[in-house]
Amino acid sequence: MEKQKNIPQLRFPEFEGEWEKKKLGEISSGVMYGMNAAAKEYDGVHKYIRITDIDENSREFCPNPLSSPDEKPDRRYKLKTGDIVFARTGASVGKSYLYKEEDGDLYFAGFLIRFTINKANPFFVYTQTLLRPYDKWIKIMSMRSGQPGVNAEEFKTLNLSFPSLSEQQKIAFFFTAIDHKISQLKRKKTLLEQYKKGVMQKIFTQQIRFKDDNGQEFPKWEKMTGDALFETVSNKNHNSDLPILAITQEHGAIPRDMIDYYITVSEQSVESYKVVEKGDFIISLRSFQGGIEYSEYTGICSPAYIILRATQRIDHRYFKYYFKTDKYITDLNRKLEGIRDGKMISYKYFSEIEINVPSLPEQTKISNFLAAIDDKITHTQNQIEKAEVWKKGLMQQMFV
Repeated sequence: MEKQKNIPQLRFPEFEGEWEKKKLGEISSGVMYGMNAAAKEYDGVHKYIRITDIDENSREFCPNPLSSPDEKPDRRYKLKTGDIVFARTGASVGKSYLYKEEDGDLYFAGFLIRFTINKANPFFVYTQTLLRPYDKWIKIMSMRSGQPGVNAEEFKTLNLSFPSLSEQQKIAFFFTAIDHKISQLKRKKTLLEQYKKGVMQKIFTQQIRFKDDNGQEFPKWEKMTGDALFETVSNKNHNSDLPILAITQEHGAIPRDMIDYYITVSEQSVESYKVVEKGDFIISLRSFQGGIEYSEYTGICSPAYIILRATQRIDHRYFKYYFKTDKYITDLNRKLEGIRDGKMISYKYFSEIEINVPSLPEQTKISNFLAAIDDKITHTQNQIEKAEVWKKGLMQQMFV
């Protein structure tokens, strides 16, 4: 049987022939460990990149916050075009970052190793570090020492496959274009999220007011306390056959199996769980951070949570948004009770907080407007996910 050729499954038609195996050390120079300096507050010029500043998914420089090296910057540690840094130790060993000029004056820290790619296309080399064979190699190499770690000499032995430089450049250009499209979508999503946050601030402080379908002003908003709108319920009348809900800041109340959130609970403990109806609100241990959660589902949750149910006609979506505003979360924080190492809002304190309540028709106008923005955000996120899956599939076929 003829030996399998070193060629990709998918290829631009003008290229042919086998790819050549080369070691990382053969196509690079300037191999160097980073600065052994602590980080300090960003000085406005010199940026510092550490393992934690490289995003796990996008592999982009995403510091939070920006920092600078806490010693005089040494130009030897300043990254330049063509540089790739690799995490050499820790749980993220092998994580890579390709320097981009738009990231500015960037100095790399001691747990990173720099390779300057000078005998191949740097983006082509970097892209191979996002593939399964590389992950497998990192896992094997890092296990040899008994703890996660790959040193510079070991990285030099990394085997990669290369076509002609012109084919490398065409592949790199192709995937750069895909990355640009994904970046545009991510930027669009970020702008939509920022717009939503800003417009919510103006809506709920009444800097923006809606009009009815006839162009008339809606009635003046009322100030009502929480107990005038919601009661607390503690219904434990169930056969433990309802889905257990996870109470999250990101998704609200959601069945645990929808977000891969599993905690072992005994049958006896589930008997004490409270029933949550669709449209209920939940005060959680973290409401002082992220507001009050809303449930789109019927299920059960831990008795540690406080379940709120509307006592009059409301647009539930209006309050879903209202309870997530910065102002309302600030109001919650003024009413804290300490419980162990956490903080919990009691129903009593919830009841005392004043809530701005527009008329029901205006509640609906507001919630429809904000839901439309949410739909755009969700649609953009779906586009991002589809593009990333498409890119991943192409990478697996266009590289050896």
